[in-house]
Amino acid sequence: MTTTTYSVTGMTCGHCTAAVTEEISKLVGVQQVSIDLNAGGTSAVHVTSESTLDESAVREAVDEAGYELAASSPGVTA
Repeated sequence: MTTTTYSVTGMTCGHCTAAVTEEISKLVGVQQVSIDLNAGGTSAVHVTSESTLDESAVREAVDEAGYELAASSPGVTA
C-alpha cells in the first residue's frame, strides 16, 4: 500500500471534499481518500492505494470534480 498526499486548491466546504473524494475513489487501486480541508486555501488530500497512482490520472479526477491539483508528495509504502 502507498499513501500519497496531493495539494488541491479551490475547495471551501464539505461538498467540495465529497466531490474530490468521489472522483479520486473511482481510480483503479484507490483504497481510501481523506482530506484536510483548508477552506479557500490549499487542502491536503491523502490517497491510499495499492500502488503509486499516475499523477495525470489524479489531476484529471480532481479537475473533473472542479478543482485544481497544485502538487503531490511522494507516497509512503507500507
